[in-house]
Amino acid sequence: MHDALTGSLDLAWWITAVELPAMGGLFWLITKVRKDSDSALDDLRARAEEAQTQGRESLAAYKLEVAKTYVSFATLKDVEQRLTDHLLRIETKLDSGFLPFDGGRR
Repeated sequence: MHDALTGSLDLAWWITAVELPAMGGLFWLITKVRKDSDSALDDLRARAEEAQTQGRESLAAYKLEVAKTYVSFATLKDVEQRLTDHLLRIETKLDSGFLPFDGGRR
């Protein structure tokens, strides 16, 4: 009976002296790691949201710049027509043989 009592005291001592502090330390470590990871995740989320906001602002500014400098289709067609008309007039003059200045050759 004395051996059974000593065995249970050794087991109780082992649980009290070694395993409870070890389990407490593991619990503390897990809690600290979780808190640190949550904090890092919050920081990362804030930076990602800030980067997204900056990206949207840059895109909006680019769209505004494009809208300011965009040439409408009608204006482009008008310029194309004027250039075509001018080139046709030049072609007509060249075809008619009219050369106001012949480069000084005779």
